[in-house]
Amino acid sequence: MRHVMEVVGDWVGAGDRVALATVVDTKKSAPQPPGTKMAINEAGRMAGAVSGGCVEGQVVQVAEGILRGGAPQLLEYGIADEDAWNVGLPCGGEISIWVETYDDSGLQGSFRQLGLLGGRGALTTVLEGENVGAKLLLLEDGARDGSLGAPALDATAAERAESAMWSEHSELYEHDGQTLFVDAVAPPPRLIIFGAVDFAAQLAAAARLAGWRAFVVDPRKRFATADRFPEAERVIAAWPDKALDELGGIDRATAIAVLTHDPKLDDAVLRIALRSEAQYVGAMGSRRAQEKRRERLVAEGLTDEELGGLAAPIGLDIGALTAAETAISIMGEITAVRRGREGGRLKGAAGRIHDAVPDTEPAPAR
Repeated sequence: MRHVMEVVGDWVGAGDRVALATVVDTKKSAPQPPGTKMAINEAGRMAGAVSGGCVEGQVVQVAEGILRGGAPQLLEYGIADEDAWNVGLPCGGEISIWVETYDDSGLQGSFRQLGLLGGRGALTTVLEGENVGAKLLLLEDGARDGSLGAPALDATAAERAESAMWSEHSELYEHDGQTLFVDAVAPPPRLIIFGAVDFAAQLAAAARLAGWRAFVVDPRKRFATADRFPEAERVIAAWPDKALDELGGIDRATAIAVLTHDPKLDDAVLRIALRSEAQYVGAMGSRRAQEKRRERLVAEGLTDEELGGLAAPIGLDIGALTAAETAISIMGEITAVRRGREGGRLKGAAGRIHDAVPDTEPAPAR
């Protein structure tokens, strides 16, 4: 939605009035997820799309009426399979769209700027019930702006918004007879890779392709150089504790991948990561290496519950042999965990990690 918000900023800067249409709910095969936006200015120009078909035409008509002084509207399209092609939902489905005027000087403007600057937050709007159109903006640090009309409702909405901003999932929900939509915005998630090894270069590339920001950490300055990891956002030559301090710590949108095979570095990372809010912590190594690592960490005071959060051996069981395939395996598991899917993880698989490796290519250490 960054492009739509940039266009909205240009229109507002030129003095145009703007209506904003947001997908707030979908069922079955609707093509756009909640949070998708389309903007319409008073000259009839459009930016973005809410369905990819003729629904846009109907939404534009409503938006033009709103720009002429009409009230905001919640539009609902239930599409029968036989009629789906006519309205741009080729497999049928249902879609709900909220259309309202856009106010860049209010909370909508603050939310737009937050997204453009790579911030994290959530904007809740009352769609049906009392105080339709009222908004509450929640920021990552817990600061609030605006109100939905009642302190109790604000408190409940803030809890829902806090969850949404970290799950990065916008959603429609009902509360005490009112319909509310929480719209979440967040920066790209972070993958912090420990170990400036060949696998790290491929993993950083895979992470960037998947829309993540990759960081590579290794205290060995000879290996931790930016030219070796061109796809990483940053390479830090420091011990884990200092590197994590530089990166602002570990939050719920951070994944950790430990690739070094050096117990001194591995254990130093895992002592911190397994006691953090990290959404994923994985470590490379054979099953025997995992057993020894577990023994060391138990001796250092980590609990069974903490160790249960470790994905080791790291990655999905796809038979990866090369560094590139291993990177796909790791990013696959990270993605599965982020999306709440099992994904066929190696952690729960029995037997060998790899099948026989061709003689023409050495087996990667895992």
